Amino acid sequence: MLENLFKFRQNGTTLARDTVAGLTTFMVMAYIIFVNPVILGFVGIKDLQPMGLPFAAVLTSTCLVAGVITLVMGLYTNRAYAIAPGMGLNAVVAFSLVAAGGLTMKGAMGIIFLEGVVITLLVLTGLREAIFHAVPLQLKKAVAIGIGFFILFIGLVDGGLVVAGSGTPVTLGDWVGVPVAVTLFGLIVTIIMLTRGWKGAILLGIVF
Repeated sequence: MLENLFKFRQNGTTLARDTVAGLTTFMVMAYIIFVNPVILGFVGIKDLQPMGLPFAAVLTSTCLVAGVITLVMGLYTNRAYAIAPGMGLNAVVAFSLVAAGGLTMKGAMGIIFLEGVVITLLVLTGLREAIFHAVPLQLKKAVAIGIGFFILFIGLVDGGLVVAGSGTPVTLGDWVGVPVAVTLFGLIVTIIMLTRGWKGAILLGIVF
């Protein structure tokens, strides 16, 4: 039944391979479950705390939106793409529109809703695809790399490898403690497995 639905052989894959890939994707992106509520709730920023959204509500909606839309993507298009809230856009809402721009959360979310309407119109009219093809390949790669560095930076900060500097934006942490040891161990083990071509290296690195 699953073969008829997802056409594994036709797409050069297997149920087992897709299961490992899906589990790896979930483990890699699961950080948004907690990071998204932290950013939109202004956790750690005392003066802005009342302006943020409730942590539990954002966490729940993040999980529901990501889960439902990813299921729709897989069942309707047979594309193995995970869909979830963007980590850059939430920072724009929290720190640019609300903290710096003085908007309320309702006003900021209204702007995001209008942005979604505009994007939908661009997709339906074909302009979105035309714009996508007009962007140079080098810029597309640079954007992907930039997002990767952003996520890496979050991990380095949460792992304690870098901290806020006194004269510079960041500086090296003291590299003492369990979080630092776990971060270094995970990085080293994952890099070794990737260079040796192990299947499921990223998933195994997270598990270890």
